[in-house]
Amino acid sequence: MLESNRISRDCRWIAPLRSRLRYGWLPSRDRQGAVLKRCTKATLLIVALAAAGAAHAADELVLDLDPAQTQVQFTLGDVLHTVHGTFQLEKGSIRFDPETGKASGEVAVAVVSGASGNGTRDHKMHKEILESQRFPEATFAPDRVEGHYAPEGTADLQIHGLMKIHGAAHEVTFATHVESKGGEVAATMRFMMPYVQWGLKNPSTFLLRVSDKVQLDIRTAGHIHPAGSSSAQASPASQS
Repeated sequence: MLESNRISRDCRWIAPLRSRLRYGWLPSRDRQGAVLKRCTKATLLIVALAAAGAAHAADELVLDLDPAQTQVQFTLGDVLHTVHGTFQLEKGSIRFDPETGKASGEVAVAVVSGASGNGTRDHKMHKEILESQRFPEATFAPDRVEGHYAPEGTADLQIHGLMKIHGAAHEVTFATHVESKGGEVAATMRFMMPYVQWGLKNPSTFLLRVSDKVQLDIRTAGHIHPAGSSSAQASPASQS
């Protein structure tokens, strides 16, 4: 830090040199050489840091999910039969570094779109359990990807992050299977959500008992590209 401050002071000295020369002042040759050497060192350090930052950004990948090719399914078991339903993906983008596993982004699901094929059951689900008028959206914000991602072929990953639903955030990990080919990705993500533990109402009645956990399965597809390029620019399909 002290060396950095000294380099900064010396480099600031060069700029007003012309005005000082007007008054006949000139530093010694040794002083000039030392200052120029420090400034050259500072310039090289700045260039090296900038290059390192650019290289790191180039290593990161962005997966843009296509809502039209995405199904968000839920499965809830009860004593008589299993209830299946779906939600719609609003948007989804996951940015991650394959080397460090660090991740960011957001996947947003329209809670108000939830449907199980039974109008009476769905009305109760939205009004009494999900309260979708108050909480119309659920989001997942990834922060870590574990496992080795293969640009071509298959990979099994664990995607960790925070899921926000019904006004509260919870740590979750999606078991994720990925198939990649030519920049296109197909993925399945699975998580067992303990919705009762998270504060949502259990719809069980005296005669009908349901599980206190619901299984979430996301089947999705999208385009993966380097963080420095846009999906539209990187996608061959978009250029045809």
